Amino acid sequence: MIYLDYQATTPLAPEAREAMLRWLEGPGEGDGFANPSSTHKGGRAAAAAVEVARDQVAALLPKGGRVFFTSGATEALNWALFRGAEVMPGGVAGLSIEHAASLQCLERLNATILPVDDAGLAFPPDDASIPENGIVAAMLVNNEVGMVQPVADFAAVAHAKNSLLLCDAVQGFGRVAIPDAVDLIAVSAHKIHGPKGVGALWVKDGVDLPPLMFGGAQEQGMRSGTVSPALCAGFGAAAALAAERFDTDAEHVERLWSLARDMLPEWTLNGAENPRYHGNLNVRREGVNGLRLMSDAREIAFSLGSACGSGSGKVSHVLRAMGVSEPDARASIRLGWGRYTSERELRDGLIAIKDAARLQGVN
Repeated sequence: MIYLDYQATTPLAPEAREAMLRWLEGPGEGDGFANPSSTHKGGRAAAAAVEVARDQVAALLPKGGRVFFTSGATEALNWALFRGAEVMPGGVAGLSIEHAASLQCLERLNATILPVDDAGLAFPPDDASIPENGIVAAMLVNNEVGMVQPVADFAAVAHAKNSLLLCDAVQGFGRVAIPDAVDLIAVSAHKIHGPKGVGALWVKDGVDLPPLMFGGAQEQGMRSGTVSPALCAGFGAAAALAAERFDTDAEHVERLWSLARDMLPEWTLNGAENPRYHGNLNVRREGVNGLRLMSDAREIAFSLGSACGSGSGKVSHVLRAMGVSEPDARASIRLGWGRYTSERELRDGLIAIKDAARLQGVN
């Protein structure tokens, strides 16, 4: 299989896997299985590993905040929106292209949904649509079309109205600079070559967010439940590697973007060329049935949009928000690549996709 679905998940970095192994060892092999809340030697070592990982994740985030480990970005976004709305009761607003993990929360909170243009970029924030003493959700990089949103602009307007800015930075974490002005940030390990099942919520110093769960006072009293040193260590190692390889990875992604654009001249780009994360290529071709294309090119892993919505049969809410017609949306595919994608793999994958399109009578 040629893997071109980096927005859904990324391959586990060998360094992250190695960092996790010690904390999975059982009796006779070491004391890595200890509970980090225990006060004996093994527990203290496990707790120290969690704190090292916390610092490694924090190094990719703005200064002046606290990192709380969660089960993933979905939990972090739910925590920020639902608990945040309790202490910031003035209302909620968010972009129409937010990930379902935010969008479904916004809908339950009767939020104001903010539109985007046909390029997939949010319109400049309108003062009238931003709540006072509330919360505004603006994602950094859209997971379906890769557009980089003007988060700092929304933060400025939100702050002028004494509201908080929540940023879903999952797709940009470790790849795109996160504005310092944000108040809450959700991130995930498995989108930066870390393990699944762990993410984090970053809370700016001075922001009074209520705890998510009670019971054992873990995570500084904010999220009770036994913390996994293995998952945290893998997340931390992946974050440290992302920081170390930031420029190298970015250059590689740009080379792959240029290769893909050169090989798919007949395909129409969904969204604009820039500002965009170039590890995400969402394109369409008249006459193509995206679902059938996936079946015909089954040795190539790509998607029709968000992995969380795949199989629903529904047209992408992001493409709908951009004004893409239903036929064009159903003719669209999303290709994603990154650190471990070779140029040969991408070239072979695109050839297979083009061959599959020809089976549908599209030359």
